[in-house]
Parts: sequence; structure tokens; C-alpha cells
Amino acid sequence: MDVQTNQPLARVTAPDLDAILGKKLGCLDDGFVRVVDYLGGDSSIVQAARISYGAGTRTVHEDRGLIRYLLRHRHTTPFEMCEIKLHVRVPMDAWRQWIRHRTANVNEYSTRYSVAIDTAQRTSPDSWRVQSQLNRQGSEQTLDPALGEHLSAREAELQRLAREVYQERLDAGVAREQARKDLPLSTYTEAYWKIDLWNLLHFLDLRMDAHAQEEIREYANLIGKEIVARWVPITWEAFLDYRLKSISLSEAEVTLIGFLLAGDLDRARQHAASLGWLQADPVSRRLRRHRERDEFLEKLRTRFGFQKDWLGESQKSEDRRQNEDPANGEHRRRIDD
Repeated sequence: MDVQTNQPLARVTAPDLDAILGKKLGCLDDGFVRVVDYLGGDSSIVQAARISYGAGTRTVHEDRGLIRYLLRHRHTTPFEMCEIKLHVRVPMDAWRQWIRHRTANVNEYSTRYSVAIDTAQRTSPDSWRVQSQLNRQGSEQTLDPALGEHLSAREAELQRLAREVYQERLDAGVAREQARKDLPLSTYTEAYWKIDLWNLLHFLDLRMDAHAQEEIREYANLIGKEIVARWVPITWEAFLDYRLKSISLSEAEVTLIGFLLAGDLDRARQHAASLGWLQADPVSRRLRRHRERDEFLEKLRTRFGFQKDWLGESQKSEDRRQNEDPANGEHRRRIDD
């Protein structure tokens, strides 16, 4: 009931999300995500922030401004008032990364009680990725499709054999909890996953990032672009502006940018030296690799278009254009299996 008018309150709905409620949105070769239920919407965030009930007299424009303010300044509680429950089918290796986000309520399909789902993710010949030379947990370009044809054929053979052995064990009376132990990580699992909006945005911030593994990134992109954007469009717009497409700058980086904008390259170099960024190798006399410095230079290039070699010519041979190391990139985007 509305405490001011004593009238029943209407449930907050998102018509665009209702249009896909319960529908399977395909991902990878046999995975999916579907919305089971949700609670709240953009108006719920505004309502919680103002500690009032009903639509009130505020305009949509004012609501948008408030939501953007809340997200920009990381006021978490109003966003936690919204929740969503998803039903997902995902390969077990990607699910291992997914389940690391311990801020959700989860109930997974049990291969102890039920027979394992009879499908596994297949890799197309042109999708086998090369191990990154800089990132021990990442990948780079893809292998030659000719080699990929062989790898995909061997993958199919392995998956077929693993399933045959699993079925033989079940037919022989082996307990499901033991028969399952040699199933490959490509085997699909299913789960119900319920999470509040604030923690969902954090999940998307990490898993939509370019450093995330491609498979889970596909799920994150699907959830963000096809579900969250329909559910809370004003919040989604603010999330793109202030989280996903933004960058963070330390105090040292802000100081350096100030010197560079003023054209004072000498003071910029002096400040970089005071940070330990200009230590040279005694033999080659080239600048040693420095993660924080390399991250900053990448931000200057990719986000500000600043190409000037303000650190000196010797930096060119040492500085890396792509910092793929998991400790490189913004520290908040550290993504582990």
C-alpha cells in the first residue's frame, strides 16, 4: 500500500524485459541464458534513494540524473534493491570462472543426482587461440585453420570417448557421483543464478572486459546487452559511461597528465623518475619494464591519442603496445580462473 494515498502499489515492470521473459537466448554452440524472474527496475532505484513510495512528482529527466549520480559516486544500496534470476547453460570451464563471483544465490544441476547433460562445447577449426606470450592466463590470435581442423577432429573424438566411458560406467551400475569424474570441462552444466543489480554490474564490468576469457565474455555481453539494457536502460547507460567505458587514474597519473597538457615535458619526466619509472638496464641502457608505467602509456595512447615519446627514444624499444599480463591493465580488472 502507498502510505500517502492508502492505495495498492503496482508492481514495477520492465515491458522490454517482459517480452523475452522465459525465452532462451543462445550463447556459444549449445549454451543459453534466459530470464526466469526479476524484481524492480530503474524506478525502484530512484524510490530507494529517495526513501519514498510511488512515482511522486519527479520527471524522467530528474530520475535519470539521480541514477547517474548514484552510479558515478558508487552508492550501492539503491541498486541492490533490484534483483534478477537467470537460468543458464554454460560449459563447466567457463562456469568455474562464473562461480567465483560469490555475491549471487546459485543452484546448479547436479551430476550426482542426475545424468550429466549430454552435450559439450565444440571448437570450430578457426577458433583455436594461441597462448599469449605476455599473459600467462590469456590468448592472442588464432591458429592456422588447417591445424584447427585436426584439433577439432581430435576434440570431437575425445568428447565422444569420454561420453561412451561415462555411459558404460552408468550401465555397469557405477554410482553417478563416481562415474562422472572423467567428463571433460567442455561438458555443459545448468544453473539458476540470482543476483542483485549492483553485483551484476560488477560481474559485467569484469567479464565484458577485453582481458576476460572469450567464452565467458560472450555470456557477459549477452546478459548486458540483451537483458540488463532491457531491464534498467537508464542504469545501463550510466554503467557504460562510468564503469565499462571509463578509465581510472591515480594521483600520479593525474599529475603527469597535467604536466603533459601544459607542455612541460621536463617536469613530466622528472615526476616519472621520482616514481621509479625511468630505471634503465645497466647493460642495454634501455628502460626496464615497469607495469604501472606501461599501463599509463597505454591509456595515453588509446584513450587520449597522445603519441609523443615524452620519455625519450630509448623507451620506444621497451614499451609494449599491448599489455596483456594479468597484473597489467587496471588492477581492478584482474581476472583469474
